[in-house]
Amino acid sequence: MSFERGLVVRSLSGRDKGRFFAVLSAEETQAVIADGNLRGLDRPKRKNLRHLAKTNTILSAQALTSDEQLAAALASFEGKALGLNEGGQELV
Repeated sequence: MSFERGLVVRSLSGRDKGRFFAVLSAEETQAVIADGNLRGLDRPKRKNLRHLAKTNTILSAQALTSDEQLAAALASFEGKALGLNEGGQELV
């Protein structure tokens, strides 16, 4: 799977280490990513592909239309990484 628009990735380095983002576009060595919170669609971040871990999820085009929808789509990934279910309760 290549880095394509809508792919959910996790940052492996930098101040945003561990956070989930969606790929907006990708080139040979860099991707443009956003999360709808700290990095909105109007000011995405360029990140080296070596510093991103792919997931098996690709978001729909509708999820990439606004910051609110993007943040909501990525919220479930943040909870899973912290070991929480959708209600914010700890998974056993």
